[in-house]
Amino acid sequence: MGRYNLAPQRVNQKATQLLSSKRLPNPPPWYHISSTVPPSSRLDRPPLQRSQIPGHKPPGGKKKSKLFKPLQLKYEEDRLRWEYFNDHPWELARPRVVLENDGRDAERWDWSVPLDHALNRPRAGDVNALGRRTDAEWDRVRRTQAGRPINGEAVVQRQSYLMSHDGLTTALAYDIARKEFYRYRHYLETSTRVAREEALAVGAFFGPGPVEIGMHLENQAYEGWKAWAEKEVAAMKQMAGAAYTGTENEEATISSPEVPEQEDLQEVSDSVPASRRGQEAQGGAAVHP
Repeated sequence: MGRYNLAPQRVNQKATQLLSSKRLPNPPPWYHISSTVPPSSRLDRPPLQRSQIPGHKPPGGKKKSKLFKPLQLKYEEDRLRWEYFNDHPWELARPRVVLENDGRDAERWDWSVPLDHALNRPRAGDVNALGRRTDAEWDRVRRTQAGRPINGEAVVQRQSYLMSHDGLTTALAYDIARKEFYRYRHYLETSTRVAREEALAVGAFFGPGPVEIGMHLENQAYEGWKAWAEKEVAAMKQMAGAAYTGTENEEATISSPEVPEQEDLQEVSDSVPASRRGQEAQGGAAVHP
């Protein structure tokens, strides 16, 4: 069979042999179709021939086909997103709620409504040029657009709407959407800070926030590392001091018996392996005749 499995291409041939030998009483339903439309001769694409020489084209001079290369997906808002998040990199660090009701919530948002629409509530009883009450119109819009998230993506969608429907330039639409977002974010942060100050004034107590908790955990880890480092430094200093003072060698010298150097040399001088006399036998059991 080799490296290629050609059994699928020989199904019709095998079925013909079984029919001719009466192994199959009747031809299968796919027999005539496989005879009319046989499978292709190559079941796999040959590997791309790459030249080992840089800049040298493969034999034939043909470029590789892009038929099997996936297309690069591009959206119109990608350029607008890059511009906004390049100007506001910390906006990506803000937590976002990705929970949706049915996955099609974005189709219900009306981007013709300004981002700071919630701050522009008209006075009660005001009437527009068409004779309609502006406060009732404002309430109707808020009932449908109250859940619209106001974040960086909202700025991009608002800018895209102004460019496509109102015919504004990219810079002008970006400035309008950005200023509406700034005004809404400033109001939100101011109201949150004022509410916290009012709560503290009447005796409310707030626990540590994420920053304080993170700093506390970091301090604990640092103190643990500091204690470990002090122990390691003390152990290294003790080992270095013992190496220079020779405490271990002095203890070994005191524990071993003192033997004169001349007596040691006299004992080994009469028994040298390479001499004519040779080395005397030492130890072992006594030999009796």
